[in-house]
Amino acid sequence: MKENKIIAEIGSTHDGNLNLALKSIRAAAKCGADIVKFQMHIAEHETLRSAPNPPFFKKEKRYDYFKRTAFSLENWKKIINECKINKVEFLCTPFSLKAVEILEILKVKAYKIASGEVTNLPLLKKINQTGKLVFLSSGMSNFKEIDNAIKIFTDKKKICLMQCTSMYPCPDKYVGVNVYNEFKKRYKIKIGFSDHTLDSLASITFAAIGCNYFEKHFTLSKKLYGSDAKYAMEPKEFKVYCENLNRVWKMTKAKINKNDIKKFKLMKKVFEKSIVTKHFLNKNHKITINDLVFLKPGTGISADQYNKIVGLKTNKNIKKLKLLKFTDFSN
Repeated sequence: MKENKIIAEIGSTHDGNLNLALKSIRAAAKCGADIVKFQMHIAEHETLRSAPNPPFFKKEKRYDYFKRTAFSLENWKKIINECKINKVEFLCTPFSLKAVEILEILKVKAYKIASGEVTNLPLLKKINQTGKLVFLSSGMSNFKEIDNAIKIFTDKKKICLMQCTSMYPCPDKYVGVNVYNEFKKRYKIKIGFSDHTLDSLASITFAAIGCNYFEKHFTLSKKLYGSDAKYAMEPKEFKVYCENLNRVWKMTKAKINKNDIKKFKLMKKVFEKSIVTKHFLNKNHKITINDLVFLKPGTGISADQYNKIVGLKTNKNIKKLKLLKFTDFSN
């Protein structure tokens, strides 16, 4: 797996429109996403018709919504092909065993497991049998549930556990930097961050402490229909989001040699201070600290050398406000 990954969670913002889905892939890739993620909902294999809607989506029954926005196998192939054309990886969240079967037909390389599926151990076992990479969300699970989920997977090197909080939008105080740190200690596997806040600050914070894997909701417009668009980033925002993460990764990876100051040679001459005569000095005058001032430019004897000057005798008359040189003094 690449060292750093940014996942653009397109989810269901396409509203079942293939052209909108393809356009979203192109836009996310252009912004700098490494992966674009979709959700595979197969209504009759996922939910009862009577199941309640989440509080943030009341416009239509979820069963009907899933049924209406589902893609055919051929359309999924077109979506995956569009990812290849735009050089981004395809990722999808299955919400049923049937969805895993279809994704295997599509020969996906990885799976995303949603927070609500962490306790769906039959689903996790089926995904484990594929031997594929897994991004495992944790937004509504406690440590016991996460422990049980991780135990399912045979190859721990192929798991990336995503710290997230299933709140839309997520307030700053529930982002869970402490949980990310606990995950790192507890599981010794790759840990990422699924960001449900409205801006990029939380992700920047996680990147600064070493996080390499990020997921952020992406939409062509916040005005699009569905439960995700309102809390997602539009292309202009998402482009800056990707740029900021890459800048942080560059900063944290770069190692500088603090002792190498050659690049500051000119700056030191301009900004540092030299030792200068405070007043006129006669020949054979013994220098005291009261004879000196410390002024720019830094082209003379550096101010940090003043102890080497104090106590020396001048070998000639020296004018006021003259940059001193070691040749101005007797041996």
